[in-house]
Amino acid sequence: MPAAEDLTLLIRAAKAAGDIALKFSGPTAQRWDKPDGQGPVTEADLAVNAMLEDMLPKARPAYGWLSEESEDNEARLGKDHVFIIDPIDGTRSFAEGSATWAHSLAVAKRGEITAAVIYLPQRDLLYTASKGGGAFCNGDKISVAAPSSLRAARVLTAKPNLEAQHWLGNAAPTFHRSYRPSLAYRLARVADGGYSAMLTLRRSWEWDIAAGDLILREAGGLISDRLNAPLCFNNPTPLLNGVVAATPTTHLDLLQALDPKGPGIAGQ
Repeated sequence: MPAAEDLTLLIRAAKAAGDIALKFSGPTAQRWDKPDGQGPVTEADLAVNAMLEDMLPKARPAYGWLSEESEDNEARLGKDHVFIIDPIDGTRSFAEGSATWAHSLAVAKRGEITAAVIYLPQRDLLYTASKGGGAFCNGDKISVAAPSSLRAARVLTAKPNLEAQHWLGNAAPTFHRSYRPSLAYRLARVADGGYSAMLTLRRSWEWDIAAGDLILREAGGLISDRLNAPLCFNNPTPLLNGVVAATPTTHLDLLQALDPKGPGIAGQ
């Protein structure tokens, strides 16, 4: 199936997901904590996931399925195409009543993302990309914006990533740090030029990163794991070894400053 047709399907699915999620009030939605410290899930996450798991495989029965809120099935590993879905990325944000959560939907073909959508319904932001087709927000083309230097860069990252043990010279470089709870939204904000980079040294679930991977690359950015290896999706264990996503110059600057022998950050 052409990537452009998959993108049309993902856009329709993302908008339907937003319609469902907005029927819930985050602070009053039922909420549970997942086992092994994997974070919260709400009734909204489950409702959105149920709709998507019904809609998307019906439209593409030959595609595999990987979602944060579905029991994993190794059958996906034998599929050329796989849906990679986070029904609500930033569930804590959603549950607190914030507007910085997103629906993250992607299609991977033999490990590479070929169609992607990140949708923030409360902010009316729809980020889209298909392989070779460019990246867009609400229909307008977007691109990364390089800072004059790493010192001038605006980097979306959590404080633990700045601990000295992760950096050469035992000190993080100087840059402007900001934070957003949704990894997908962080990637989208780098793609639209609002920030210079997104950095996480923590092992990251594929569904948090997949859609943003393509949108960032189609916007002219570079993305890798924390050791500069290319990202590959639909792995048996769907975890990535951290993520460095940035403008090309900032990507290089960050990788040159990171200690490749650093410990990374435990957990997911």
